[in-house]
Amino acid sequence: MATDNRPISPHLQVYRPQLTSVLSISHRISGVLLSIGLVLVVAWLLALAAGPERFAALSGFLASVPVLLVLVAWTAALFYHLLNGIRHLLWDAGWLLDLRGAYASGWTVVGLAGALTVIAWGVWL
Repeated sequence: MATDNRPISPHLQVYRPQLTSVLSISHRISGVLLSIGLVLVVAWLLALAAGPERFAALSGFLASVPVLLVLVAWTAALFYHLLNGIRHLLWDAGWLLDLRGAYASGWTVVGLAGALTVIAWGVWL
């Protein structure tokens, strides 16, 4: 049987995205976004330490609509990454490893991350 022209493993185009694979990729992306978003947190802390004038200037920048949208997305990534990390710890303990448990915990993570983001920004605004 000649297999020289065939790929060794199926390409991503062969598979339909499933919740488990989408959540896995999202977990990695949220970790990267959290790292990038720490630049704003560090800038905020530096402005706080630099005095009231710098803090007021940065606060005005952080209150702009585009930056607020970035901060809301960063908060959503924070909650998602945290909750999905807890989900992975449950898997490490041997819980929710079946397909039904993986899907239920996945949707729970997505729902709770959204709800916690709304609650956090609802309390703040």
